[in-house]
Amino acid sequence: MEKAAREPAVRPSKYDRLVTAARAVPPATTIVVHPCDPTSLGGAVEAAELGMIVPILVGPAQKIRAAAEAGGLDIAPYRIVDVPHSHAAAAKAVELIHQGAGELLMKGSLHTDELMKEVTASGTGLRTARRISHVFVMDVPTYPETLFVTDAAINIFPDLEAKRDIVQNAIDLYTQIGLGTPRVAILSAVETVTPKIPSTIEAAALCKMADRGQITGGVVDGPLAFDNAIDPEAVKIKGIKSEVAGRAQILVVPDLEAGNMLAKNLTFLAKADAAGIVLGARVPIVLTSRADSVRSRLASCAVAVLYANARRRAAALPEV
Repeated sequence: MEKAAREPAVRPSKYDRLVTAARAVPPATTIVVHPCDPTSLGGAVEAAELGMIVPILVGPAQKIRAAAEAGGLDIAPYRIVDVPHSHAAAAKAVELIHQGAGELLMKGSLHTDELMKEVTASGTGLRTARRISHVFVMDVPTYPETLFVTDAAINIFPDLEAKRDIVQNAIDLYTQIGLGTPRVAILSAVETVTPKIPSTIEAAALCKMADRGQITGGVVDGPLAFDNAIDPEAVKIKGIKSEVAGRAQILVVPDLEAGNMLAKNLTFLAKADAAGIVLGARVPIVLTSRADSVRSRLASCAVAVLYANARRRAAALPEV
């Protein structure tokens, strides 16, 4: 008898814990912006069916229904807010957040810049006192930790003040979704401070800001080269004494170019999954790409839902 063909093993995911935790908290009402293709609409519907979100679909109603039909999706249970095009969908989504109609934003099939233009608009957007930044929550098969990479999508060349907020946003996310106290590596090309590489000076300044309480909630060290941040053997060889080196959980990159290349290298060469979320606005924003795996899409939702739930609980605490 011929042996039955073996199905390929499904790799265990560090995201499983996040999705399980998100399913255990109340679902977050989520404004889904222009979900006009089966992929983006399907991600929202799947998260809703798992009990993580209650979606409000904002976009041209006819296109949303056509996407549902093309993807074999049942959207009858969900509210649709009909607007004529993607720009109007982004503006309406921001308006709904101002009205208190949702706790999260989720990007659909519109371009990220189109959504973020409305989010960051002066006077009408969703800015807060904190700088808006992006975090990739990465499951790298060869690394034991869930790895945060920031900022690889929003801030192109952040200055020291912006980097302080970028670091704090990532620490707050890490702690509030239940992962504990993070070890934060400020990346550069080398692990020593030199005026020839400005990012090493900013890394040293960020560490001193953490010492002085201007950054809280994490253990911060830098500058660290990438190998010294994630490889214990490289740390041992170089004789670096650090609580962070060799086992970092948050990687803070010098600029968007470096971060984008790092995240994509991990995704395409190390076969990592990358979930994306924007922080620092009035609500968390789920950014997904058509290239994202189903696992990454659900992880993005899970992280945002856990963060929204932590904010919900903090808002309910009585003032002391």
